[in-house]
Amino acid sequence: MKKLRILYLEDNPTDAELVQRTLAKGGLECETTVVDSGFEYLDAIDTNSFDLILSDSSIPGFSGEVALTTAKKKRPDIPFIFVSGSTNPEEISTYLLNEGVTDYVSKNQLWRLVPTIRRAVTAIATPSLCTSQLQRYNQAMQRLVKVVQELSLARSLDEITAIVRIAARELTGADGATFVLREGDMCFYADENAIQPLWKGRRFPIDVCIGGWCMQHKQQVIIEDVYGDERIPYEAYKPTFIKSLVMVPIRKEAPIGAIGNYWASPHLATPEEVGLIQALADTTSVAMENVQLYNELEQRVRERTAQLEAANRELEAFAYTLSHDLQAPLSAIDGYSSILLSEYGQKLDERAKLFLHRLRAAGERMNAQIEQMLSLHKLSQTELQLQTVNLSNMAQEILINLKANEPHRQVETTIQEGLKVCGDPILLRVMLENLLSNAWKYTSKREVAKIEFGAILESGGSPKFYVRDNGAGFNIIYAKKLFRPFQRMHSQAEFPGTGVGLASVQRIVQKHGGQIWAEAAVDRGATFYFTLPVERENKNKAIS
Repeated sequence: MKKLRILYLEDNPTDAELVQRTLAKGGLECETTVVDSGFEYLDAIDTNSFDLILSDSSIPGFSGEVALTTAKKKRPDIPFIFVSGSTNPEEISTYLLNEGVTDYVSKNQLWRLVPTIRRAVTAIATPSLCTSQLQRYNQAMQRLVKVVQELSLARSLDEITAIVRIAARELTGADGATFVLREGDMCFYADENAIQPLWKGRRFPIDVCIGGWCMQHKQQVIIEDVYGDERIPYEAYKPTFIKSLVMVPIRKEAPIGAIGNYWASPHLATPEEVGLIQALADTTSVAMENVQLYNELEQRVRERTAQLEAANRELEAFAYTLSHDLQAPLSAIDGYSSILLSEYGQKLDERAKLFLHRLRAAGERMNAQIEQMLSLHKLSQTELQLQTVNLSNMAQEILINLKANEPHRQVETTIQEGLKVCGDPILLRVMLENLLSNAWKYTSKREVAKIEFGAILESGGSPKFYVRDNGAGFNIIYAKKLFRPFQRMHSQAEFPGTGVGLASVQRIVQKHGGQIWAEAAVDRGATFYFTLPVERENKNKAIS
């Protein structure tokens, strides 16, 4: 082929360099004029002579369609090829071919460019023949695009094999195709699609078959006459119909297999045919790696699931230990200390009685902590029983009970009406009881305590529920510790408690798919915000 004079419309210097390198690597001797604006393009096409025009689909201020229209008007005899990075190449290429473009090559498939240019330039001398070849090639490319999509969805080697055995033959119209996998020092002919049986299911030493040669040398094999090539094991081919073949490696570095095409009559595969098979092999390589990764992830999931199940069994055992092995001796300590006080109290001095009271109080605290830990564990095991829950009514009931237990306290309570959510009523009561009980407890040193329950509706979002108080508050820098079990912001003597309540609240909120956070300052109260699923019809009832 003579030296080609190419006009190339491209505003990206990197892409222009990649294309020129591709042409040089493909053996094309070219003189390329790169222009990056519509003005330069129009000037070049008017003042210079070219054998071929390459164009991006669009550059700033000048579209590829205008470039095509101009070329067809001023130089209708010059092949025009789009080289574009469009994200929908199949749709774009079909449209452009209908508009009269010679061909379309995606920047992600530059391996197609050299054979496309050779075909386009040759078509000038033999237009009818090359038009037929172009149609077949375009059909093959459309089929390849579909195959790529199918392989991207494959989740097993069997699925890949089923796709490749059919596609490998269809892409070139060959009389047979085979899918070869490497198994150590053996070649496994995993599947085939041919006019006569070949070697499906058989294994051969890698050193004595053409698939093995292809993988060992990491090279394509193109043989027009199988009986004239020393790499062919003649005895194995004599019973077959094969006269010519192409074999390409699956993965260029450390090949893991090969794809072969066979012809029943002498046939020298064209660069386009070889390119199609190699493109299929490259896509197959990616699909096989994806399947391997998918299987590894599935295995990790199975292993992780087994670990979680084992951890759950350990938690169950730990819960049993808490409820039985620890609570039993605590009951004994409480029982015997009670007997000491009732039967021998008169014989004990005040100091001994004080020690016994402290012993019983410590046992009660420990028993309470155990009960809280068991409750926390049960929360993760409980299945949600979802229904509509009126949080306003629930909060009212809880605060009435708190007031009944401490009627002497002066507490102002504010509850927003009509706050409804979709959730588990038992768990949500546990959540609200913890939050409101905390507010009640931490406002105990206020002369006039204030506790508020309500919700804030943000534009376009779900309501944020809150429980607010004017109590002791806490330093906000320790907010991250709030929801950890047994983490406390205040001393036991100042505000008694187990330190598990807020951990339970967080688990309940998260179990419902919500979030919880806090705002506070020392001696200026605290506000706990949380989100929960809200029924659509009640979504706008957040602020009255």
